[in-house]
Amino acid sequence: MATVAHCLFCFDVLSAGLERREHLSLPQVEDLWSRFQTRSEKGGQSDVTEEEPNHQGDDQDLEDGEDPLSDSDHDLEELSSDEEGPAAVAAPPSTLRLPTISHLQAPSPASASTSSIPSSVSDSSSRFGFEDTSSKTSSTTSIFSFGRRSKQPSPARRAEQYPLFVTWNTISTRGHKSLRGCIGTFEAQELASGLENYALTAAFDDTRFSPIRSVELPTLANHITLLHTFTPCSHPLDWSLGTHGLRISFTYHGRRYGATYLPDVAVEQGWSKEETIVSLMRKAGWTGRSRDWSTVGDLKAVRYEGKGEGCRWSTYRDWRDWVNKLAGEGVNKR
Repeated sequence: MATVAHCLFCFDVLSAGLERREHLSLPQVEDLWSRFQTRSEKGGQSDVTEEEPNHQGDDQDLEDGEDPLSDSDHDLEELSSDEEGPAAVAAPPSTLRLPTISHLQAPSPASASTSSIPSSVSDSSSRFGFEDTSSKTSSTTSIFSFGRRSKQPSPARRAEQYPLFVTWNTISTRGHKSLRGCIGTFEAQELASGLENYALTAAFDDTRFSPIRSVELPTLANHITLLHTFTPCSHPLDWSLGTHGLRISFTYHGRRYGATYLPDVAVEQGWSKEETIVSLMRKAGWTGRSRDWSTVGDLKAVRYEGKGEGCRWSTYRDWRDWVNKLAGEGVNKR
């Protein structure tokens, strides 16, 4: 199940790229978020030598001719979503590094098509709106220790893999939510690398939008959806609103088309099942009459589940300010 820590990790990956610094690892974020919550429950007090806490744990049309229901699916972007299994969490290394970096590397997933996933974001950094902030990051180049032995993620944690989607939304001053970028994959990804890759790809490579700029960070909200339980539908309406996401594929004018909506989309839009199917088909490229959707050739559907989690920039900023303060306390106590 997605967590707030996953969203904070994506925020840290994005802001680190824009600020030209190194982001924290996922285990570090999870540990520090747990400690931040514990600190908040204690009334705002923090201690860099505290005991280790207990951890608790809409779609781009497919390339023409590609079968979206095959096992070798490439990446999909979510076109119309306005949205935003527990595993043991390993402790972070005893020393957290916050150095600046000269470039941002975003390696592509092995299955990603070259048209949608860059091999390196830094190869065309101006395209992504990176700003030269090296003069602003000198305060984060220090190393701070939390007095713990260095631990690596357990083999079970390293094996934790999910199909996933990363969504960026903007929130207006009146609270209106607008999609700013969303890209994901149906091929299981190692969680940390998958979140990192798709946080950047959704922010910079969603072709429906310009790349996210640093000035937009305060308006952003992040939403993570981890997918599971894929089941072929006996017919296109064999799924439940609010529970299932849906993938469809069909043949139209001799070509194969496909698209997907995440579980929250239909409910957020107030659609019926039929309206959802019609909308998906139109997103995929179908131009027929709405009442004729069921006559389209070889219409197949797969339902899936996925519980998402989201958070806004303000949550990330409060947490990151606390982390930076903690870093300073750690250096001063050495």
